[in-house]
Amino acid sequence: MHYLRDREFAGQLGLSLVLWILFVLAALCCFPEQRACAVIPGAMGLVFTVSWTVLTVRRYRKLEMLAAEADRRLHGERSLDLRQYQEGELAILANELEKLIFRLQEQSSYLRKEKVYLSDSLADISHQLRTPLTSLNLLLARLGGASDEEQRRRLVCEAGQLQERISWLVEALLKIARIDAGTAVFARGQVDIGELVRSALEPFGIPMEIRGQRTVLHLQSEAGFQGDSEWCREALGNIIKNCLEHTGEGGTLTIYSRENSLYSEIVIEDDGPGIDPEDLPHLFERFYRGKQSFGTGVGIGLSLSRMIVNAQNGTVKAENRQEGGARFILRFYKSVV
Repeated sequence: MHYLRDREFAGQLGLSLVLWILFVLAALCCFPEQRACAVIPGAMGLVFTVSWTVLTVRRYRKLEMLAAEADRRLHGERSLDLRQYQEGELAILANELEKLIFRLQEQSSYLRKEKVYLSDSLADISHQLRTPLTSLNLLLARLGGASDEEQRRRLVCEAGQLQERISWLVEALLKIARIDAGTAVFARGQVDIGELVRSALEPFGIPMEIRGQRTVLHLQSEAGFQGDSEWCREALGNIIKNCLEHTGEGGTLTIYSRENSLYSEIVIEDDGPGIDPEDLPHLFERFYRGKQSFGTGVGIGLSLSRMIVNAQNGTVKAENRQEGGARFILRFYKSVV
């Protein structure tokens, strides 16, 4: 019997046998002339020992079955029912074990998804970096053989734009990584929406002038919220950049702001072609580029904006205007939602 290898079982069984023998000997010593009197207590002790042994072996077998089922469950088998153990401590153990296995399976599934997601993200990052780097290498090769001064200036200008694009991409990816890892620090200060909007528009002044685009501001005075102005300027700037890229020459960008007792709101509207309905559910996904993508976007600006806004107790959503064009709505709530 392999249960005898278990020290606890073997010890308890040995102790039971010793007590039974001592009990019989004590009965014989007390009634030396009536040995038949020792038969009844001896038989009772033997029945008790055998019953204990049978029940203990049965419990050990159930524990073995429980361990085997847990092992199969951990190795991927799904059609197992641990609820067959209905008695006392075994039922509690089976219930707790089922909870533990379920959590382990959830964690394993989550880790597998994270592994696939990381692999896909690395492939996307590699692709996004390879494209401008390849173009930059080609420009440098052409620059070495260019004899015309005007051509060299144009190639240097294009190389500079590619270098800026690579720098922005790397910085944006680092910011996303910091937010994902929970190491990004967001300050909690009073942010004036008017100042925020004007500072976010400032880098786009020259490109908008070249394309004949204009902005119309309808900003509520003294509207603001608690947040980090630097990170919020990054989020708002990415949305403005997206709107300007989808607005044609001579287009108009309209920005509203308002504040109430629940939240502060910033609305950015453009008069471009709008967002394709199929793109709306995926617009804020990382590396997603819609059917009507323009410019040099790589699909991380809007994703970064949503991460920044969400990290500061806010929400951002996109929709199409009835008059045509896209609308982005940012809300910063005054309490946790």
